Amino acid sequence: MPGMPEDGVMCPSPRLWRMRCAEVMAAATVLAVAAGAAAGLTLGAGAAVIAVAVVTAGALAALWFVRNRFRSWMYQERDEDLIVGRGVLIHRLSVVPYGRMQFVDVSAGPIDRVFRLATVKLHTAAAASDARIPGLEREEAARLRDRLAALGEAKAAGL
Repeated sequence: MPGMPEDGVMCPSPRLWRMRCAEVMAAATVLAVAAGAAAGLTLGAGAAVIAVAVVTAGALAALWFVRNRFRSWMYQERDEDLIVGRGVLIHRLSVVPYGRMQFVDVSAGPIDRVFRLATVKLHTAAAASDARIPGLEREEAARLRDRLAALGEAKAAGL
C-alpha cells in the first residue's frame, strides 16, 4: 500500500493520488464543457457529444498515466544514502549519499496545502543529482527533512 513501509521502501501518500485525480477531473470537466459548448453551437448536438466523448477518453488516458506515475515514486532511507526512484517510461533510480547533501528543502504549493502534502527536495553540489520526493504528508516531510539534514551534517563532518 502506498505510504506504508515495505522492507524500508516508502511511497508518497495516497493523498497525492487523490490530488492528481482531482486535478485531472477538474481540467477534464472544464475542457469537456468548453469543447461541448463550442462544438454544439457551431456544428450541432452530435458534434457536442463527440467532443465530450473525446475529452472523456483523454481524461481516462491521463488518469492511467497519472496513476502509473504516482506508483513509480519510491524512496528508501539506508545507512549511508537515500535512494529515490521514479519514472513511467524511463525509470530513474537516484542514490544520494548523505555526506553529499548541501541542504534539504520542503515546499508545498497551494493545491498541495489543500491536500496537506509537501515535496522534499535534496540539493547536492551536482545539479543533475538533485532529487525530490513529492506527495509526502507534512509531518513525514518535516521528519524526513530533519533526519536528512542531521545525517548530512554528521556524514559531512566525518569526511
